[in-house]
Amino acid sequence: MAQHLDDERIREVRIDALAFGGDYNPDQWSEDVWLEDVRLMQEAGVTMVSLPIFSWPQLEPEPGVYDWSWLDRILDLLHDAGIRIDLATATATPPSWLLRAHPEMAPWDSDGHRLEFGSRQTYCPSSPIWRENVARMTRAIAERYGEHPCLAMWHISNEYGDHVSRCWCPESARHFRRWLQDRYGDLDGLNEAWGVNVWGQRYTSWEHIETPKKAPGPINPTKLLDFERFSSDAMLELFQVEIDVLREVTPDIAVTTNFMSMFRDLDYWRFAEREDVVTDDAYPDPMDPTSHVGAALNYGLMRALKGGRPWLLLESSASATSWRDVNVPKAPGKIRVESLQAVAHGSDAVMFFQWRQAKYGQEKFHSSMLGHRGERSRSFQETKALGLELKKLEPVRGSRVRSRVGLVVDWDSWWGSSAVESLPSQQLQWAQQARAWHRALYALGHPVDAVRVGGEASGTPFDRYDVIVAPNLYILEEEPAAALRAFVARGGTLVVGPFSGVVDSTEKVHDGGAPGPLRDLLGVEVDEQWPIADGALEHLSYGEDALAVPHWGEWIEADPDVEIRGAYATGELAGRPAVTRRAHAAGSAWYVSAMLRPEGLAAVFRDVLRTAGLPARDDDSVQAEAVTRSDGTTDYTFLLNHAADPVTFHLPMSGRDLITGSEVAGELTLGAYGVAVVASPRSEPIPFLTLAHTHRPTQATPSKELA
Repeated sequence: MAQHLDDERIREVRIDALAFGGDYNPDQWSEDVWLEDVRLMQEAGVTMVSLPIFSWPQLEPEPGVYDWSWLDRILDLLHDAGIRIDLATATATPPSWLLRAHPEMAPWDSDGHRLEFGSRQTYCPSSPIWRENVARMTRAIAERYGEHPCLAMWHISNEYGDHVSRCWCPESARHFRRWLQDRYGDLDGLNEAWGVNVWGQRYTSWEHIETPKKAPGPINPTKLLDFERFSSDAMLELFQVEIDVLREVTPDIAVTTNFMSMFRDLDYWRFAEREDVVTDDAYPDPMDPTSHVGAALNYGLMRALKGGRPWLLLESSASATSWRDVNVPKAPGKIRVESLQAVAHGSDAVMFFQWRQAKYGQEKFHSSMLGHRGERSRSFQETKALGLELKKLEPVRGSRVRSRVGLVVDWDSWWGSSAVESLPSQQLQWAQQARAWHRALYALGHPVDAVRVGGEASGTPFDRYDVIVAPNLYILEEEPAAALRAFVARGGTLVVGPFSGVVDSTEKVHDGGAPGPLRDLLGVEVDEQWPIADGALEHLSYGEDALAVPHWGEWIEADPDVEIRGAYATGELAGRPAVTRRAHAAGSAWYVSAMLRPEGLAAVFRDVLRTAGLPARDDDSVQAEAVTRSDGTTDYTFLLNHAADPVTFHLPMSGRDLITGSEVAGELTLGAYGVAVVASPRSEPIPFLTLAHTHRPTQATPSKELA
């Protein structure tokens, strides 16, 4: 990768409030509407908007001919109203004149079809023409507005990879070859890494290497994995093009690009290293009553990407989206609880797509803060109330989430377990395992941080956690394995999931098989992976429980000093170890060799938490959530009810609810989609709230009964 301009500084977003607002597209409306927009933004408590994300054609209607006048006027209007700007570089998609002049910069799909202009992101990330023009546009907008008083931060491009994250065009093939040369040095290095002696795939010229298009049969797995890595890196290089320009022109202004939660195609650990603040676009599905559980894992990643620093929710939905097959609106109250869930998990912003609902185009049915009915719309009334409520939560800004559990998020294992065709089963993939394991920990009452597999060496120290879980580490090298061993030796509890430590970074099976470099720590060897036929179901015995095992088991051999916590009870594996625990130095290492259903994972993790000295809820419902942020002096404990039925929390502390101003202690009942934020002196350990679910509000004083 080319040298780039950067330094170690973290630049702060220039806003002195919780950011509240949304994407704003004034170029879709007449100027008389702008005045109404600004009035209503002030009424709703808007503090920041994002623009002009898709406005390159309006800002440069012809090559080299700029029209800044309309943007000058709207920025001045917003500044006069006290509203800050998340100012986009307008490079989210190319103008038509650029693509027509340079059709070679258009992306290709894996079948070799060139994708046509008419949507967005119609570019190849590797195209030098696209990169040159992106740098030119970024410089123009930075020089024009870099000193504007309303500028809060730079918003580079938009949702990288949303429509085009991989490209198979000739330019991408050339770039892929350069990337491989940088990685392996010469053809001998590449041929050795790719294991080309299988099926006669040896390369004798770099020009013989193409992007992995459709082939007669399964494609070399290391090539597939490297193409995933390359594609993420190609987009990262494109991101860096703009960062370099902005660092040169406006060295003190924070830069970001908006992520898309737990997004498979881009390694966000590497992207976050380059930016100042993490921002995320989050769209939990209103049709899924448990979508907030997945959102909690997404947010655990967002706050972890910068070592626990606050992040910003830059897009969310005020109600229905426009891009699902069925776009169900949010029930009254869901906007509030979902927004405040993001704040609970470390966001210092609640932003929506978008401010005013579009009159035309692909997103005209996507809900907005200001719906088609204007200020009479339900979305405006609810978001306005939320904006005013956020002002009461100002003390929370800048504080950090407290968590004792980390979950390893590793893009190599994600790609390796989903891109490769020749696996024992397609039923076990990283993302599926990660979400299942997180759900169990969530249900037992623990917010979970994401951690990077390398521990301290990768910038995410393990020593702040009591428990680290690795749902799947299909790809594992010695260095990250050493970090996990060190964590256990210091007294930590490690839990490793099935199909881990199988191959190295070049897709070669470790000597002796799985779990590879974790073999001595876990005290087990995997003799065979043992997938379970579709539709079949086996069981394992865990104490007095019989836990269902769908899809996956393993024949493992355990050392004499390994404790067998659970054994297979049916099928060919009956009587063999299934869940093991091995004491190591001051800590312990668990191995879970089977896929389990939610109730089974809850049983295992309740056991794990107990042996690690951590509490766990008796009820493993996911209706209610408690998350604590702290500024070092005060704990801010968010209590959230994600359902229509009331829920009662048992509080281990007393404090003041920032939303109502009421003093609370003992028990607190929340009605449908209710939220409370209890401020109390910082305590050790982290406050842990148990709960008792009710189908009707319990008898309580008005100050304790919140909706």
